[in-house]
Amino acid sequence: MNFFKAKPIQWFLSAALVVSTLFVSCDKEDEDMKDQTYSTTANANGSQMNPSTTSTSTGTLTGTYNARTNVWQYNISWTNLSATAGLVQVYGPAGTGVNASLLFPLSITTPGASGSASGNITLTDAQETALLANNTYFTISSTTFPSGEIRGQITTMVN
Repeated sequence: MNFFKAKPIQWFLSAALVVSTLFVSCDKEDEDMKDQTYSTTANANGSQMNPSTTSTSTGTLTGTYNARTNVWQYNISWTNLSATAGLVQVYGPAGTGVNASLLFPLSITTPGASGSASGNITLTDAQETALLANNTYFTISSTTFPSGEIRGQITTMVN
């Protein structure tokens, strides 16, 4: 077919083929992204709080995020808080050292000055965007530091 001498119907059909190929390619790419899983990690201490605290406590977070189901599975442990942990919360969107709004609280499974929090939570699209952009952090609060004793920036890595 001489492309430059094509009839209008041939132009239309050619354009429709190109457009449909683009949409199929984009759908496939979106589906591949949704099949992705991510590992999440963080290390927390008082110097990451804004403003920083004098706490000698430390904490760690590990987890897995499934982009298809939007479910984030998390495990957090901490040691040597100045008092029993009162709240474990995730904030965002915010980079390292920047304060943000509360996104959601997490359940404490083993309360204490040393303890843990673990579970699953389904994220909204906005929460997912913040998590995958490394723009979330968690804090652990105590009665000594009600605004947060330790903080850790959450990072994600594609599995």
